[in-house]
Amino acid sequence: MCNRHRDNNPRSALYENRRSRERRCFVSRKCHPTCDLVRFVIGPDKSIVPDLAERLPGRGFWLLASREVVNTACSKKLFSKATGCAVTVMDNLADNIESQLSQRCLDWLGMARRSGDAVAGYEKVKSFIRGNVDPIILCASDVADGSQSKLIAKTREASVINIFSSSELGKIFGRQKTMFAAVRQRSLASRMMIETRRLEGFRNAGTA
Repeated sequence: MCNRHRDNNPRSALYENRRSRERRCFVSRKCHPTCDLVRFVIGPDKSIVPDLAERLPGRGFWLLASREVVNTACSKKLFSKATGCAVTVMDNLADNIESQLSQRCLDWLGMARRSGDAVAGYEKVKSFIRGNVDPIILCASDVADGSQSKLIAKTREASVINIFSSSELGKIFGRQKTMFAAVRQRSLASRMMIETRRLEGFRNAGTA
């Protein structure tokens, strides 16, 4: 899961803006911050298109970033009801969204690494924590719990992400596996956190 060790960090303008904007999920009928939702639009061929960057033209339809909610919308044909017209929904829509969100998260992490705002490896992360205020810590989902707890204990304020495997993190840092990484709080980190919040709902079904 992705957990907020000492609550919601980082507090960037981008992150706070996404938290302050709210839209209604057409399945639950409840309003949520857009950082917890996925936007959809109707494509030219009347198909439902996930708009993860929230930039596609047309009226947007929003769902809570949750595998369960997306599957409910598909199985009960709620997209047609919400849009008011007959639409086509791709098979395995939730899987498609998860894949796209995962790639977006890792792309942001890769950009942070190339800009010098991310490091990998237990010792480097320990040093990084000492030299940076409230960094984002990434612990591989398959890392030993004891090692993770020991590392997290070294910071009083941090956002901790552990929904990526060591193989996924390793690809970003040019290794076979990476158990620990850390990212400095800047705009790239804020964007990564927004995507991670959404991804959590698809990798940890029922927790959104």
